[in-house]
Amino acid sequence: MSNKQNVLGVVGPSGSGKTTLVEYLVNELAASGWKVNVIKHSHHDFELEPPRKDSARFRQAGAAEVMIASPYRFAIIHELRGADEPGCDEQLARLKPADLTLVEGFHAWQIDKLEVYRGIAGQPPRYLDDHSIVAIASDQPAPAALPPRLQWLDLNRPETVLAWLVKKIPRQA
Repeated sequence: MSNKQNVLGVVGPSGSGKTTLVEYLVNELAASGWKVNVIKHSHHDFELEPPRKDSARFRQAGAAEVMIASPYRFAIIHELRGADEPGCDEQLARLKPADLTLVEGFHAWQIDKLEVYRGIAGQPPRYLDDHSIVAIASDQPAPAALPPRLQWLDLNRPETVLAWLVKKIPRQA
């Protein structure tokens, strides 16, 4: 990966608590002075602006990108118009440098990942087959046959996940 940012994926099935955990981590890290970016993958189409607003009309008219800017924030909407979804490097390159970029979803990307696993979700854990997973945050005890390459973290104590992350990811100077 050409981008020099610290990047960690957060993966797991829908309803497992990924968003809640990412929100907690961002809140705690930002409060400690870290600059944190987040990339959130969606399998669905989404709208960032009401359909009749000027920016939506420009996009619908065929603009490749539309920037909406205010004194409070800005957003760039880039229409793919049938092109392939950008890969990891391209999406990371669009972000400003940060101490950490958390990526929710994108389980196919070859980046270090934290899996959020709850047995109640009814799906097998990904770490058995995905060797880019370096840690699991779970509400269950670690299995006896846990591969030694993996760190097992208590999802019910998110401060332990935070402590692991701060130790794993060196803050940018």
